[in-house]
Amino acid sequence: MVVKEKAKAAEDHTRRVRRICMGMPGCEEKRSHGEPTWFVRKRVFVMFANNHHNDDHVAVWLPTLPGVQVSLIAASPDTYFRPPYVGVKGWVGIELDRVGEEELAAHILEAWKMVAPKSLVK
Repeated sequence: MVVKEKAKAAEDHTRRVRRICMGMPGCEEKRSHGEPTWFVRKRVFVMFANNHHNDDHVAVWLPTLPGVQVSLIAASPDTYFRPPYVGVKGWVGIELDRVGEEELAAHILEAWKMVAPKSLVK
């Protein structure tokens, strides 16, 4: 029963992230490393992570401006974390159960702005 509940929660979070990401101009969704991933002009701006290597996170990973990752993790370590592989490049992981819709959308928008061509950002 717990497995079904976790799978349902992950599906709900995927739909939530998809709805926000697909509202960004030029966004495309593709599977990458077995998970939904959102791109703008072939550059990743959001990766979904559903219990990646059994880490118990249902989260998104996204790029942040210099210093933001450290600040977010320090302020709320239950919500934000340094994801493997991309964390060294300033990306942050966000626990989807612990972040509201507006806050998640704001983080996704900032990630999109970092990656999107300037012509789309205008």
